Amino acid sequence: MSRTENDTGTTPPPGDDTAFFGQPRGLLTLSGLEVWERFSFLGMQAILVLYFADTVAHGGMGMDPGNAASVSAAYGTLVYLVSVAGGWLADRILGSYRAVLWGGILIACGHYSMAVPTPTMTWVGLGLISAGTGLLKPNVASMVGKLYRTDDQRRDAGFALYYMGINIGAFAGPLITGWLGDHKGWHWGFSAAAIGMTFGLIQYVAGRRHLAGRTEAAEYALPPEGMRRAVRLMIAGAVVVAALAVVLALAGWLTMGRFVDILTYISVIAPIVYFVVMFRSPRVTAEERGRLKPYLVLFIASVAFNFILFQAYSTMMLLASTNAESTILGFDFPTSWYASALGAFEVLLAPIVAGLWVRMGKRQPHASNKIAIGVILGGLSFLLMALPTSGHSSDTYKMAAWWIVGSYLLLGLGDILVETSGMSATTKLAPQAFASQTMALWFLSLALANGIQAQVVKLYGEVSNPAYFGVNGAIAVAVGIAVIALAPWLRRTMHPVH
Repeated sequence: MSRTENDTGTTPPPGDDTAFFGQPRGLLTLSGLEVWERFSFLGMQAILVLYFADTVAHGGMGMDPGNAASVSAAYGTLVYLVSVAGGWLADRILGSYRAVLWGGILIACGHYSMAVPTPTMTWVGLGLISAGTGLLKPNVASMVGKLYRTDDQRRDAGFALYYMGINIGAFAGPLITGWLGDHKGWHWGFSAAAIGMTFGLIQYVAGRRHLAGRTEAAEYALPPEGMRRAVRLMIAGAVVVAALAVVLALAGWLTMGRFVDILTYISVIAPIVYFVVMFRSPRVTAEERGRLKPYLVLFIASVAFNFILFQAYSTMMLLASTNAESTILGFDFPTSWYASALGAFEVLLAPIVAGLWVRMGKRQPHASNKIAIGVILGGLSFLLMALPTSGHSSDTYKMAAWWIVGSYLLLGLGDILVETSGMSATTKLAPQAFASQTMALWFLSLALANGIQAQVVKLYGEVSNPAYFGVNGAIAVAVGIAVIALAPWLRRTMHPVH
């Protein structure tokens, strides 16, 4: 392949492109982008609920803990709902490269907006970040896949490096934003997230010539007239929704609480509609329809686990800020640094888990059992927190930091099992007619988990901590056990997933 052809970005790089640990150079560009995107996204999210719950006098928003966690969860719901549309926009209008570029620009603008210390700019920033993440997140992974030919044996190892980059960003982000938020002010932390995303964009553009497909239009582009019509409808729809929101807000009907409720309703309705369409579609064969039934079970398992996982950045942060020591071996640290433990455990444990599966070979658990074990570990991470929060006569107690760290260890291991096996199963079980929308299925499970969380976390602070963590943890464990009980049926119906 000539250099000219490769520079146009119309095909994957040649197989002898091994510049990045034996992988194509484009993987460095995309992994670097994800490091900074996760740095900014999770760095901001680690301090977001603390900022909401902090007093106005101290630079916060003055929300009570339950509402702070609810609004934070609603933001997560919006991100993943928009991600469904982001995949469609890339497929039909923008193309993956431009979708990721514009998504990154919106994210950076959102973080810069949040760096301005006014409530209005906080909400503007969260809206921009939601839109930007919705464009970027579902399309970066598809660009990684385009770096390899179908028969390239380096593909799995390349994705492993890519996901390690994600977790490096998840580890580093809360360290920087947390320290700045604790020592300089919350908006300093948001500024760090903005600078991080800017670095990510710079290296993404600088390395664009190594990305396959960067100059192509959308892969399944609409015809010109259809594209113009779609753009007009989207602009008109956005204007109508914005105008309606302003009118309802001025009339006193659209409060923050009602907005959270609306997002929860959408997160429930969207996957129901999606599954009904797939089950009834004439383009879905009887065999594919049969594989959708076990996928429903895995979808519910994903919701149960991620309901727990996402609280690592909400209720767990609130609990740590009020009732956990922030000292380990004599070293004091900001509360938000606990969130870095999750990324650290995933970086350390992912290679061990992967090596274990390789060593076990055909003796390794079925994909459904891996997911079930992950869900159980997520539930146990909450059940663990019921122990140090029990038996106290007041709310002024302090638990050892190791309780939170231990909970995140269980949660990190569970995340490795659920996310890797769940994504793999999604790509294999989705009907061929909906193959380009497999990421949408997965994002809908994450949106629903956040939507449910947005309602349940309102109970945080209203019921006792042992009851809150104990009941939620027990429900997740029960879901995991139910999936294991269904294992014989799942093994029969999930072919070709092993």
